[in-house]
Amino acid sequence: MSTSAEASGDRSIAAGHGIRQALSGDGSVGLYTEKSFALPPEAFALPDTAPPGLANLPDAAALFVGRARELALLDEALRPPGGVVVQAVHGLGGIGKSTLAARWAAGRSGVFNPVWWINAETPADLDAGLADLAVALRPALRDVQSRDALRERAVQWLAAHEGWLVVLDNVSSPLDIKPLLARAAGGRFLITTRRAAGWHGIAEPLSLDVLQLDEAVELFGSISGHGPDDDVTGLCGDLGCLPLAVEQAAAYCTEAGIAPGRYRELLAQYPEEVFAQSAEGADGERTVARIWRLTLDRLSDTPLAGAILRIIAWWAPEGIPRSYLEPLGSPVEVTDAVRRLAAYSMISLHDDGTISVHRLVQAVTRAAGVESAHGAANLLLLGSRTRDMAAEMRWLTHVDALASHLASDDDGENEVLLFESSGLSYTHLDVTRAIALHERALEAARRVYGPRGTVTLRVRADLAQSYGVAGDKEREIGLLERNLADYTRVFGRRDTRTFEATTELARVLSKAGRLGEGLALAEKNARKAERVLGRDAYAALRAWSAWASALGDAALKDPGRHAAAAREAIEELLPRAVAATGLDSPVSVELRLHLAWTRRLAGDTPGAKAMYEEYVESQIRGRGATDRYALTARTSFVRFLWKAADDPAHARQVLVPLLADWERVLGDAPQVRRLREEFAPLLDVTDASP
Repeated sequence: MSTSAEASGDRSIAAGHGIRQALSGDGSVGLYTEKSFALPPEAFALPDTAPPGLANLPDAAALFVGRARELALLDEALRPPGGVVVQAVHGLGGIGKSTLAARWAAGRSGVFNPVWWINAETPADLDAGLADLAVALRPALRDVQSRDALRERAVQWLAAHEGWLVVLDNVSSPLDIKPLLARAAGGRFLITTRRAAGWHGIAEPLSLDVLQLDEAVELFGSISGHGPDDDVTGLCGDLGCLPLAVEQAAAYCTEAGIAPGRYRELLAQYPEEVFAQSAEGADGERTVARIWRLTLDRLSDTPLAGAILRIIAWWAPEGIPRSYLEPLGSPVEVTDAVRRLAAYSMISLHDDGTISVHRLVQAVTRAAGVESAHGAANLLLLGSRTRDMAAEMRWLTHVDALASHLASDDDGENEVLLFESSGLSYTHLDVTRAIALHERALEAARRVYGPRGTVTLRVRADLAQSYGVAGDKEREIGLLERNLADYTRVFGRRDTRTFEATTELARVLSKAGRLGEGLALAEKNARKAERVLGRDAYAALRAWSAWASALGDAALKDPGRHAAAAREAIEELLPRAVAATGLDSPVSVELRLHLAWTRRLAGDTPGAKAMYEEYVESQIRGRGATDRYALTARTSFVRFLWKAADDPAHARQVLVPLLADWERVLGDAPQVRRLREEFAPLLDVTDASP
């Protein structure tokens, strides 16, 4: 039997059974098909209930350790019945957001149906995932309806039903999913995202952090079969316990047949290349380096964000003051760049005004080159002036980090000045570290400024001071003698800098026990400086201060012979220095200290204590009570009161708030413990005064 049909009207179609060709009424279009058929209307509707156990979860949940807290929080948030609940798990790329979501969802197939996983990185990905859900609910629609129509049917089905769970993985922007969340209000959504911000009114955020060290070691072992040992523990620590990095390392070690220790060596030397590698059969797009590069690509419209990340990559990962970044742009520009980095979980912001960044983000970013290191050094230089020792200790932490990451051969002008300054800060805290930084600064200064450049000579003098504090007086004197010869050769004998170099050498000779030589050089230098530069010139007054210091050393050696003369000379010099240079100038402060000791040696203990108090007060006025110089001066005052002035009651009175300040600034640091040990007898003594 045959069936025929006739088309009438413009562009109408004639259709019949077994049609092999269909023509429009005007014959302008021809369509060919093997067979035509008609579906009943109910075939286009999605079912009232989903097929039992409908789920499409990835197998990422198989590699899972720890996360008990986060799993419990998801249980608590998504357990209550009722309307739509949206939970957004956010964190740094590679931190395990998808794995956590897959693990949690895999255990909920008996509670929710369907349990549907959608890659929602882009709107197109989201639409495709919804269309696939429609097909899973009604497979007959696969080749019948357009993807757009399938997407719409899936949304309508979600809106009309309850008891389902949809995981939206790797959402880039809250705005991409907001329309879906508004329409489908009867089930549960679980979101993973690198976006830490922008979820207000949309989803309840859940921040995901790195694994605990023992969990990271367990994860490594579950992939590699390598039992826990020092190398595995060290490697997981180097990787910052970032799950993706641990997975990547374990798989690579296994496939390449290398030990965890060897992987650590490769990681230290070639971080960017190592983080770009993946094992055979693994997703080459899902490596640490690739994930973070994609994130930075999204921030390309905010160039300052990338610049900030490249700079903080050279600092310590924790405790980065936001104030260090202020010179990079206007307040609005810097704030917005920091906001965007935090929004994509590349950094974390803290209530104390600091920033933190994962050490692996730093390692990959540093691999781009050393140019940003010079910018990082410059910003640290700008942030070096602080009146609080706690802030200075934090600053030194970042200097140390930069020094450890940057090869000394790459040091430039900024690094010379930075390591010089930080070495001075370390001089009375950790003299070994001070010497190392000054030696590095001197090596770079010779290369950058020349062997007799002004900066080179200044750094050499700083290194000499560090050796002196360490007790190596001969090396200190040798460096200062060499400096004086170079100053004389380059600038001449009548130059201010030459007088200053002579002053330092005379002071050190006296302190080293070469008293006659030091005293003679100090007096000769002071008289000549006064004649050449003027009576009230700063360099001349400093030269006289060195002479006063030598007089004090002589008085210390033979008080009966020299103490009275030394006291008289300094008492005459101090008002002159104050008038010419100011009440709290370095030379005036220094002379007060000399006068305190010479008064004590001359038998004037009350006058000595009063002058020492003036010395301490001048340090506090100029620097603040918790500056390192002020804290050191206060500590020396306690020793003076206790040992030299034999006044333990007054010493304890000064000591108690001093120790509180040291502890507030440094916590339970070795230096604080040493001070407590030193002063323990003083604290235990009962005041026997009436």
